[in-house]
Amino acid sequence: GELTDQLLLVEHNPVWTVGRSTKILGPEMVPVARGGEATYHGPGQLVVYPIMLLPEGRRDLKRYLRDLEEVVLGVLAEFNVTGRRRDGLTGVWIGDHKVCSIGIAVRRWVTWHGFALNVHTDLEAFRAHNPCGLDPDVMTRLDEHTEIPEGLVLCEVLVVKHFCRVFDLEL
Repeated sequence: GELTDQLLLVEHNPVWTVGRSTKILGPEMVPVARGGEATYHGPGQLVVYPIMLLPEGRRDLKRYLRDLEEVVLGVLAEFNVTGRRRDGLTGVWIGDHKVCSIGIAVRRWVTWHGFALNVHTDLEAFRAHNPCGLDPDVMTRLDEHTEIPEGLVLCEVLVVKHFCRVFDLEL
C-alpha cells in the first residue's frame, strides 16, 4: 500500500537470469526470486515487470499467468501474427517457436517479475544455455514473422494497451 501499481517496461543489457527452478548456476547467471528456469535478457527484447496488488477477484496465479499470455497474444495480433499457448509450457509461441517467456513472483498477492517479449533480440544469445529448459533453437523473435519498426516503442505502447484491456485498467 506504500506505492501505486506499476508497469515497468525495460530493455536490459545482456544478462542471464535464473529462477527458483534452476538447480545449476553458471558464473554469468544472476539468481532472481521469480519462478521458472534460466532465460536471457538483452537488447531488442521488451521486458515487462508488472508490480501490482492483484484484486480479490483475480487472486489466482494460473489465471494471472494466462492473463499475461493474453497481453502478449493481443500485441502479436496487432501485427497480424497468430500467437498461441502450449499445454504445460508457460509463455507465448508462434507456431513451434517461443517468442515470449514468463516468470513471476507473488507475495501477499503483490506481483513482480513478468515477461520478456523477443522483438529484435539476437537469438544467438540464447545458445549459451537452454532457455526455460528448452533447446535454444525453439526461440524466435517477432521481427522474423512480420515487418516491425526498429526499437521497442511500438511494442511498448501495444503492451500498455493490452495490459489495460486484459486487467480492466485505465491510464
